[in-house]
Amino acid sequence: MKSLNVGIIGYGFMGRAHSNAFRRVNNFFPLNHQVILKAACGRDAARTRAFADTWGYESVETDWKRLIARDDIDLIDIAAPNNVHAEIALAAARAGKMILCEKPLGMNAAESLTMVKAVEKAKVPNMVWYNYRRIPAVTLAKQLIDEGKLGKVFHYRAKFLQDWTINADVPQGGPGTWRLDVKVAGSGVTGDLLAHCIDTALWLNGGIASVSGMTETFVKERPHALTGRKQKVGIDDASAFLARFNNGSLATFEATRYARGHKALYVFEINGEHASIVWDLHDLHRLQYFDHRDTGNVRGWRSIHVSDGDHPYMKAWWVPGLQIGYEHSFVHQVADFIQGIETGKSAAPTFRDGLATDLVTDAILKSAKSGRWEKVRKG
Repeated sequence: MKSLNVGIIGYGFMGRAHSNAFRRVNNFFPLNHQVILKAACGRDAARTRAFADTWGYESVETDWKRLIARDDIDLIDIAAPNNVHAEIALAAARAGKMILCEKPLGMNAAESLTMVKAVEKAKVPNMVWYNYRRIPAVTLAKQLIDEGKLGKVFHYRAKFLQDWTINADVPQGGPGTWRLDVKVAGSGVTGDLLAHCIDTALWLNGGIASVSGMTETFVKERPHALTGRKQKVGIDDASAFLARFNNGSLATFEATRYARGHKALYVFEINGEHASIVWDLHDLHRLQYFDHRDTGNVRGWRSIHVSDGDHPYMKAWWVPGLQIGYEHSFVHQVADFIQGIETGKSAAPTFRDGLATDLVTDAILKSAKSGRWEKVRKG
């Protein structure tokens, strides 16, 4: 087997999710590459060392430029905050490294476009960590749509609800709450939560032509985690938009961190001329499916338990009937990425796919300011 030496930048929540995937992928998927956790990189040497020891990385770096310069690193995994994605990715592309990057790809579409051009010029394998595509029930939904089971699609609706920033004392900035700092995050729930919804929607239902959006920042000032000084909040706490897809279907999307009682409620529903599909992250191993073509006496919603060997990815795991969870979607993404390397076929979502999502989020934010419908620019 060939070795695939990984250098990860970042040791937070996503660093853990990615590392778990790198460690597990060879246990369950027949690949021609053995993943080696070569180096972990972070600014805090002690925390980076603790992270490396926990996950089994062989070495530690505190400067990502040194990591990229190492000859023994094949793949750079960017699990750092949004504002450093571009700089790291551009340097990694110049160095000829494969790149996996957390979402959103860039701080905005313009920045993302520079990243796309860099990886395509360098011809390095690349992917964005939109993991929800690879939850087996969501992948099954894609298969059913591509098989024409739904027929012409009329409606797409999605929502992603959380409640963790309602308290006005929650700070912005710093290691734990950088997502509330516009200088680091780029935007709020639009680029964080809605980006997941949009990527899934583009994959399932095709391109979005135009949007009409609105955003709100409910807490206008927050103390900064590092200085303690109150500062204006620049991110959006809530975002909602209407959309028209290129295929003529209509859509509604909503995301907020102010939905009391919801920690991570992500739901989408698709209505077609023949059938409808509903998926809920809280019940992620099930796909709700209704087909009007069923005979009347048995017509109704089915709850498909996506855990059988002929369901996407499931033959790699346990015996039929035993479900898997959130963390497995990352394992599937790594497996598909490596298979793409081995076959020469890029596994999506690539950086160009990530740019497509960022073009939609840019249009939403523009619409929220203009109060008008805005067209989604082409990549």
